[in-house]
Amino acid sequence: MDALDRVVKPKTKRAKRFLEKREPKLNENTKNAMLIKGGNANLTVTEVLKDIYAVKKPFAVLYKRKNITRPFEDQTSLEFFSKKSDCSLFLFGSHNKKRPNNLIIGRMFDYHVLDMIELGVEKFVALKDIKNSKCPEGTKPMLIFAGDMFDVNEEYRRLKSLLIDFFRGPTVPNIRLAGLEYVLHFTAVDGKIYMRSYKVLLKKSGCKTPRIELEEMGPSLDLVMRRTHLASDDLYKLALKQPKGLKPKKKKNISHDALGTTYGRIHMQKQDLSKLQTRKMKGLKKRPAEKSAQDGGATPKKSKSA
Repeated sequence: MDALDRVVKPKTKRAKRFLEKREPKLNENTKNAMLIKGGNANLTVTEVLKDIYAVKKPFAVLYKRKNITRPFEDQTSLEFFSKKSDCSLFLFGSHNKKRPNNLIIGRMFDYHVLDMIELGVEKFVALKDIKNSKCPEGTKPMLIFAGDMFDVNEEYRRLKSLLIDFFRGPTVPNIRLAGLEYVLHFTAVDGKIYMRSYKVLLKKSGCKTPRIELEEMGPSLDLVMRRTHLASDDLYKLALKQPKGLKPKKKKNISHDALGTTYGRIHMQKQDLSKLQTRKMKGLKKRPAEKSAQDGGATPKKSKSA
């Protein structure tokens, strides 16, 4: 049995906090990514991993040493690193004659490889090559996907889901306008995927809503899809399954119409409307004859004539 698979009983409070942090939760922590350099990675692949790490920080781990492994043939080392560093996303870079400037992006489910897609880097512009101001570390990006292939082709659809998982960052309840300053744009056209990074500049427009300009920031990548390793439909459905605690409870006696108006049904006891207090008006005041008829049928006295 592997040392990481054993049930470990904590001996110190620090170890107990560490194990509690890794326990399954209803609302999971932000997904971390590990960036691994292959045994024969060249300078281009190394720079790509460094720039992706700069974009992904602080939710990323960069392994600086070379690791001789082939993810499409043997996935045990990736699963070991995933369990060791508690990362559910990975980016592996390698280079050889058959597949130059190679990147493998993937994700884990229960510390086992779920999806894995191989991408080739045809053109790369680094962060340092574009002399512009950069966004601060940990900025949550806005993701934009352009191209019909992301909706039509199953492999591109799975790649879109993978890229959203990789770059989405933490889940936040609210966001301010000044926090929308980083854009990641992915375009799929003619069998290639173009990744561009922009910084959002808010300019004066003479009204309350500012004028928006995009300034290229880097990194910039031209990618082409190579091999894929996709999970089966049953396993993918199992990975998307949510616990019962997260499912919203069904609200009774509430309905919606086609325009989105909400209607509620209220259940009340039967009311006696004769005892309902209404506004006293002179026109609704009872005459003396009606009052005497209700009291006992006695006729009112006639007034004496002069």
